[in-house]
Amino acid sequence: MKVSFIGTGSMGSILIDSFVRSGALEPSQITISNRTFAKAEQIAVRHPGMRAYPDNVEAIAGSNLIFLCIKPLEFKSVIDEIRASVQPEQMIISITSPVLLAHLEEWLPCKVAKVIPSITNLSLSGASLCMYSARVLMEERQMLEGLLSHISEPIRIDEKYTRIVSDLSSCGPAFMAFLLQQFVDAAVEETGIDRDEAVRLASNMLLGTGQLLTEGGMTPETLQNRVSVPGGITAKALTMLSNELDGVFQRLIKTTHAKFREDLEKVDQSFTVIR
Repeated sequence: MKVSFIGTGSMGSILIDSFVRSGALEPSQITISNRTFAKAEQIAVRHPGMRAYPDNVEAIAGSNLIFLCIKPLEFKSVIDEIRASVQPEQMIISITSPVLLAHLEEWLPCKVAKVIPSITNLSLSGASLCMYSARVLMEERQMLEGLLSHISEPIRIDEKYTRIVSDLSSCGPAFMAFLLQQFVDAAVEETGIDRDEAVRLASNMLLGTGQLLTEGGMTPETLQNRVSVPGGITAKALTMLSNELDGVFQRLIKTTHAKFREDLEKVDQSFTVIR
């Protein structure tokens, strides 16, 4: 298998590093390109055998899978650059939520898919959210998911839920890290506990909580019930949190969805041109 990456920014480099570290791909199986070629070269130097190209068309030649790890408004120009060279048997994979499968299907002659990765893939965990066009055969879906399974749990979703599942899976780590930071900051301010110690304790707590909610078979509700007892300290604090956070996550979801609709409109405009 040969895999190409156009775009080696934050998420592109996460996928590249994770595939190599997990053993899913050898560096020699990967070709990369980036608008700033020096950034692609740096990644190739980090992984001897990987090849970096200054030209996107060269980078994707002969690849089975082509990941487009670029910003939403860069898609149309990149597609215009490569589509004459793309072969029907190749699969192009967008990792950008506002770029729809319909956009890719209209402008590309090959198989297309969308995968939403997560920073948790760096620890070879978390989910990869997978969506496919009708052109992608079952065995081809299984091939892509087999690759992704080395760094995550591949989960097929309906594209109409892209934004909310991205909130939970891809944006979620940042949201949880923010809440953890607030918890630690308050602990340091209120008690004077050493910050590094508080971060270590809270981080291990979050790791253990995640394991209980996955491998341990607990739900968020059962975990809360196991920790708290009626009239106890945890129960009292949970009541306070319930009151103080009322509506916060509804507003968070409305915020992410509003930004998504704004980005989607811009992407639509970039693809709506006279042929």
